[in-house]
Amino acid sequence: MIEVEGIDVFYGDAQALDGVSVSVPERQIVAIVGANGAGKTTLIRAIAGMLSPKRGKIMYQGKNIAGLPSHKVCNLGIGHVAEGRQIFPSLSVSENLEMGAMLPRARSSRASTRARVLEMFPRLAERINQSAGTLSGGEQQMLAIGRCLMGRPNVILFDEPSLGLAPTLVQQVIETVRTLSEQGLTCVLVEQNVTVSLKISATGYVLENGRITLAGRGSELLTDDRVRKAYLGL
Repeated sequence: MIEVEGIDVFYGDAQALDGVSVSVPERQIVAIVGANGAGKTTLIRAIAGMLSPKRGKIMYQGKNIAGLPSHKVCNLGIGHVAEGRQIFPSLSVSENLEMGAMLPRARSSRASTRARVLEMFPRLAERINQSAGTLSGGEQQMLAIGRCLMGRPNVILFDEPSLGLAPTLVQQVIETVRTLSEQGLTCVLVEQNVTVSLKISATGYVLENGRITLAGRGSELLTDDRVRKAYLGL
């Protein structure tokens, strides 16, 4: 579905990604793990069109989308659930969902997509007219995912979806990612909980200082001594 081929990304003179290559097969979950500052969010933003690589390609369904503006990337079918949720707090739950359906690809099916989102997240249906800023952290994360789904993506980029949530809610978020994958969506997961993310992922990549240092099946990386020592404290 997505092939990232040797991309370099800079913030000014500082290089954040150095020759990063990642393969994202269709209908699978791919985990990107690493320490804070390793470049995980930079990679997600580059795929989403928020950052333009200086070198390399980002191939999506056979087309190089590197450097395309984010609204065009979204309309091609790549959704983004940003770190920190990034909802519109002064708007209602309903209005936030409608914002997600403003993409040309999503407008004609807005009503049916909304019905599916509210069926998946019944708590949002209960609070449909409530201001998004008054929701709990877990409810806001549901809304961020629901708003993304309103754009009818084929791929969803999840950037730290469980950040700041209670442990019980973390499991709910992870189960949501798994369910979406089972329903046919392709998912790229950047998640602070390395164990959980690798357990549900077909493939995992370890990003360190802007470079991919390990790659393999998620279950295999969980048993790798380097991963266990660096990220699991074992």
